[in-house]
Amino acid sequence: MTTQDAQLSVMDTGGDGPVVVLLHGLAGSGRELLPTAEALSPELRVLVVDQRGHGASTRRPADVSRAAFVADVVTVVESLAPGRKVCLVGQSMGAHTAFLVAHARPDLVDRLVMLEGHVRGGEPGEAARLGAWFASWPLPFAHEQTARAFLGPSPLTEAWVADLERTPAGLRPRFDADVMEAVLAAVHEPRWEEWRSLTVPTLAVFAENGMFTVEQQDELVAARAATERAVLRGAGHDAHLDVPDAWTDLLRRYLLTARGRPSPAP
Repeated sequence: MTTQDAQLSVMDTGGDGPVVVLLHGLAGSGRELLPTAEALSPELRVLVVDQRGHGASTRRPADVSRAAFVADVVTVVESLAPGRKVCLVGQSMGAHTAFLVAHARPDLVDRLVMLEGHVRGGEPGEAARLGAWFASWPLPFAHEQTARAFLGPSPLTEAWVADLERTPAGLRPRFDADVMEAVLAAVHEPRWEEWRSLTVPTLAVFAENGMFTVEQQDELVAARAATERAVLRGAGHDAHLDVPDAWTDLLRRYLLTARGRPSPAP
C-alpha cells in the first residue's frame, strides 16, 4: 500500500467480521503478531501492519514523526475498511501509535487496546542509548546462530532472528539503528493532553515484569476514568511473545464481548 511518502506492507486475513488492526513495537514487524492474528481469526478480520521504517515497509522514510505514523494507519483503515470502525491493538510503540490514531480520528475507532504502552514520555538520553545499542550489532550476522549468540536467549531474540533479511553479505535486521532512535525520540514526548481527551473505550494491558511500574500504570489509568486495566502475569515488556496464550485469550475476550468489561488475566 502506498501512502504519501512510504510503502506499507499490510497482511489481511480477510473475512466479514469486525476489523482489528495490529501494530507492532519498535524494531519489530507484523511477523511477530501473526500468532495473535491467527488466534483472532476467523471471527475477526485482522490487518497486520508493518509500520514505516520496519519490516517490509519503507526502511528509511523521510518522515518518522508521530503524525506520519498516525496518517499511515488512517490510510490503511480508510483504504481497506472503508466506512467501518476498527479496533486498534498495539504493543509498546504500536500502542502509542494506536492511541494517537484513536485520539485524532475517533470516528474510525471502535475500541483501543494498548499492550505495554504509555503516554508519559521517556527518560533523557534513553532513545540515544537504544540507538547506540542497535548500532553496536556486529552486522551482518553470518548465521542465525551468530545472531542468537549475540542477542541472548529470549522470545524477543527469536522474533528478531525469524525476521532477519537474507542478503548476499549475510543476515541483517529489517530496520536501521538511526531510524529507530529517531522514532523512539518522538514516542518519548509526553502526550497527556491527548490521553485525557481520548473518547474511545480503552483497555490498557500491562505485563507483571514489564517496562512500567505499578505507580506509572496507576498514573495512566487515573488520568482517564474510562480506561480498563489488565495485567499479564509472568510476562515482560514483549508479553505477546512471552505469554502468547494468556495474551490472545485476554484479547479475544475483550474484542468478542459486545462492549462488555474485560476480565483481567489471572
